[in-house]
Amino acid sequence: MKNNRRDFLKFTGLVGAGILAGNVNPVRSNAQGLDTPPSRQTHLQKFNMSGYAAPKLNTVRLGFIGLGNRGPTHLQHATKLEGVEIKALCDLRPEKVTAAQKLCQTAGSKPNTYTGKEDEWKKLCEQKDIDLIYIATPWHLHVPMALYAMEQGKHVAVEVPVAKTLEECWQLVETSERTKRHCVILENCCYDFFELLTLNMARQGFFGEIIHGEGAYIHDLLEGNFSKTKYYDMWRLKENFRNGNLYPTHGLGPIAQIMNINRGDKMDYLVSMSGNDFMMGATAKELASKDEFYRPFATKTYRGNMNTTTIRTSQGRTIMLQHDVTSPRVYSRIHLVSGTKGAAQKYPLPGRISTGHEDWLPEAELKKLEEKFLPPIVKKVGEMAKQVGGHGGMDFLMNWRLMDCLRNGLPVDMDVYDTATWSAISPLSEQSVAKRSNSVDVPDFTAGAWKNNQPVDIQLAAGGTTKIKL
Repeated sequence: MKNNRRDFLKFTGLVGAGILAGNVNPVRSNAQGLDTPPSRQTHLQKFNMSGYAAPKLNTVRLGFIGLGNRGPTHLQHATKLEGVEIKALCDLRPEKVTAAQKLCQTAGSKPNTYTGKEDEWKKLCEQKDIDLIYIATPWHLHVPMALYAMEQGKHVAVEVPVAKTLEECWQLVETSERTKRHCVILENCCYDFFELLTLNMARQGFFGEIIHGEGAYIHDLLEGNFSKTKYYDMWRLKENFRNGNLYPTHGLGPIAQIMNINRGDKMDYLVSMSGNDFMMGATAKELASKDEFYRPFATKTYRGNMNTTTIRTSQGRTIMLQHDVTSPRVYSRIHLVSGTKGAAQKYPLPGRISTGHEDWLPEAELKKLEEKFLPPIVKKVGEMAKQVGGHGGMDFLMNWRLMDCLRNGLPVDMDVYDTATWSAISPLSEQSVAKRSNSVDVPDFTAGAWKNNQPVDIQLAAGGTTKIKL
């Protein structure tokens, strides 16, 4: 009894001190199934990474882990930027490193290489002359690599989704706060041109007060997921054994920025529903009947064709996200913004703007709005980004912006709280689906700091100095 009382007093004392400091995150009862472990029920923020500007780097020295799919794109972009040095390359497969070496040699770089063993990436993280590490590996490796890199004093930029579990999200937050190292989610869709336009329009009040937003990842990847060669060890197919919104950040990121999530508003709770799997299991069985390789996959249960997740924010806004990577549908991220004075939508047709219920604005009026609200970052770098490429230029724009922020000592556009919150939608959606679509609370990774954090402003500010080599 005495020990229990002592532990209780210690716990309540910690909570009281945290509340006075204003940086404790009280989590609601776990009755709804939120799998936040006891150590996370009250998170005391060690340092607020929102708006944090790390000391500027005249030259950003880079390391790359994962050179299969997304890694080479980031590497190629790095070779186009002044004030950037490529110091190290790592992939388990030697042939991927060799191909990346050739790209670097063409650009005049001779980075160290690490390959052939499972833990070679740790040596890259330990290399002293590296400031930022790009991580573009299978999803389950993202967090272990990011944590180790930050512990070694490196900033990290990680492909999406960064984390698969809530525990991993909390580990990223706590490590970034303690080490004061950036943990950036590489959400390229935040830098697509219409998304940047609508962000700028929202910032300047064109839409009025934001009411609702929608995003999605609807992309027919059925053939690619079952390919023997596209993804190492079939890792992407194996991810589909989970049932929820497994890839939420492409649609969510731009909407979250428009709604100032973690900077004036936060996600409160979500509800998620998945339909049946009508295609993946059948495809696995069909392939297994012809090829022994697929036999292990024929007995697995796959996530539903379509997942729909709805989120309510603390300020009463709503978000709808969808995920479908098997149906034969036209590619869509939806990107719908709805406000009290206007609305915008990008898919399935090109971007459109509305100020009334009758119809979308005519092409001529849309062009005038595009000229009026064209973001400074697009004015400066947009055309060059299109020349370099990468999903129409948004990949390059993202990488240019990150380098420019680090070189000029500016806060990054997407900090560790965005990384954690956007990634957390995946495991939270799994929980809701498993509980017959009951609501699930979204943790506040900012520990209450969202109330005072300032909105993201993807403008040039004091930056815009990083030159491009075409």
